[in-house]
Amino acid sequence: MSIAVEAHKCVGCGLCTEVCPGNLLQLREGKAQIREVRDCWGCTACVKECPRQAICYYLAADLGGSGGRLYADSNEVEIKWQMHWPDGSSDEIVTARQEANKY
Repeated sequence: MSIAVEAHKCVGCGLCTEVCPGNLLQLREGKAQIREVRDCWGCTACVKECPRQAICYYLAADLGGSGGRLYADSNEVEIKWQMHWPDGSSDEIVTARQEANKY
């Protein structure tokens, strides 16, 4: 499992590059790109920080994720995690932002 950057949604704000603990994201030609996908830790910091939902966490089929994608819509109070599945269905989980990195 890893992240995927959807360049057509990226506005080049750079917030993702600031929060990535592995320094794996960079801006190239005004868009976020991951240096090496295999090096991604899967922490989802960039997914939570992206204001345009241009970064998603890819839920690999071989690990039970069926090839879905996980997006986050964050504000100061909560994070809405949205799962988009290959069959077109979706699920949503809402977590308190203060509790998001507690464990």
